[in-house]
Amino acid sequence: MAASPFAFYRGSASLFYADLTGPYADDSYLDPATSRVWIHGDLHAENFGTYMNASGVLVFNVNDFDEAYVGPYLWDLKRFAASVALLGYAKALSDEVIGGLVGGFAGAYLTELAAIARGGDDAIGSLTLDTTSGVLHRVLQTARLRTRVAMLEVETVVEEYDRRFAFMEGREPVEAGTRAQVLAAFEDYLTTLPTPSSPVEHVIKDVALRKGVGIGSAGLPSYNLLLEGTSQALENDVILYMKQAQVPAVARYITDEKVTHYFRHQGHRTAESQRALQAYADPWLGHTTLGGVGQLVAEVSPYSADLDWDDVSEPAELEAIVQDLGRAVARMHSVADDESSHDLVSFSTEEAIVGVVADDRAGFTEVLVDFAHRYGAQAREDHQRFVDLFRNGRLPGI
Repeated sequence: MAASPFAFYRGSASLFYADLTGPYADDSYLDPATSRVWIHGDLHAENFGTYMNASGVLVFNVNDFDEAYVGPYLWDLKRFAASVALLGYAKALSDEVIGGLVGGFAGAYLTELAAIARGGDDAIGSLTLDTTSGVLHRVLQTARLRTRVAMLEVETVVEEYDRRFAFMEGREPVEAGTRAQVLAAFEDYLTTLPTPSSPVEHVIKDVALRKGVGIGSAGLPSYNLLLEGTSQALENDVILYMKQAQVPAVARYITDEKVTHYFRHQGHRTAESQRALQAYADPWLGHTTLGGVGQLVAEVSPYSADLDWDDVSEPAELEAIVQDLGRAVARMHSVADDESSHDLVSFSTEEAIVGVVADDRAGFTEVLVDFAHRYGAQAREDHQRFVDLFRNGRLPGI
C-alpha cells in the first residue's frame, strides 16, 4: 500500500466507503431500487482480466469478486472513476484528459445499459476476440496463447508417472491433519457446484498451502488442490484454490437484513456474487467451510491475462480501453437481476438505472468526473499520510 497512491487506494476500500457515506455522500441518480443492485464492491482499473467462460469463449471482464455485495450501483462507478484519476495522474495526464476518460467511461456505460434495456440487439455484449480491437484484443490474444500444460509445467513436477505440486517460495506441504480437513471441506464444496461432473475429475493428487497474495489477501492461508481433471491424461490436470473469504468493506454500510441474511457465510457470498455478476462463470466455482470459516473455491485458470496499464500511455488508447470497460461494467450490472438464477435482486437493473438517469446523461457524467478529480486528490493526500505514519512506526499492530 505504501508503494503508490494507486496501491494505497486498492488496499483501502474500507476508507473509501467510510468517505462515500460520510463527507462524500451523494444520493444523486439513486432511488430505493438502484441503491440495492448487486455490485462488485472494489471496481478499480486493475480488477479486470481474461478468463475462459463455461462456454469455452475467452472473455475480458471484471474479475476478483471478493468485495461483491448489494448496494448503490453508483458506488461501483465512483470507485472506478477515482481509480482512473489516480492512473491518469501517475501518467502525468492533464485534468482535462482525465475528465475526458471518465466521461467516456460514463457514456459507454449508459449507452450499453440502455441498449440492453431495449432488448440487447444494439448492445456490444461481452468483450471477446470478436468484439474487441486494439489493446484489449491483444490481451485476449495473449491469453489465447497460454495452455494448461504450460501452467502445469511451472506449478507441478512429474514423479513416478504422476503429478504433484512443485514446492517454491510461498507454497509448502501440509501435514496430515490439515490435509484431512481440507479434503473434508472439498467434499462439501462438491455439493455446491451448479452442474454435476465426472468422479474422475474429483480425484485429488496433491494439496499444498499458500499464503495469500495481493493487497487484499496478504497473509491469509490459501490451499491449492491438484485434481485429476477430465481424464487420466496428465495434461488435463486441474488446479483449484480454496481461500478464506472475508467480510466485504461495503457490508458495513448496508444494513438491509434481507441482504445480510441471504448468505450462509462469506465464501457463499463471494461465490454467489460472482455467479450473479459474471455471465457463464467458472464451472469450478463453489464454496465450503474450513474450520468453521467460509471459503471460496475456484480454478486457477491457465488462460488468465491482465491488462498492464504501464504499457498504455497514449490518450487515444486509454480512451478506447475505458470505454470498453464501461461496457463491461454495464453488462455486469445488468446480468445480476430478476433474470438471473438468484432472487436477491428481483427487478431489471438495467431498466432501473436507465430510468433513474433518464435524459440527464450530462449531469450524470458531471457527477462522476467531479468525484474522480476530488477523490483522486483525496487518495493522494491520504497515501502521503499513510506513508508518513507507516515509516515512523505510528500504525498500531504493524
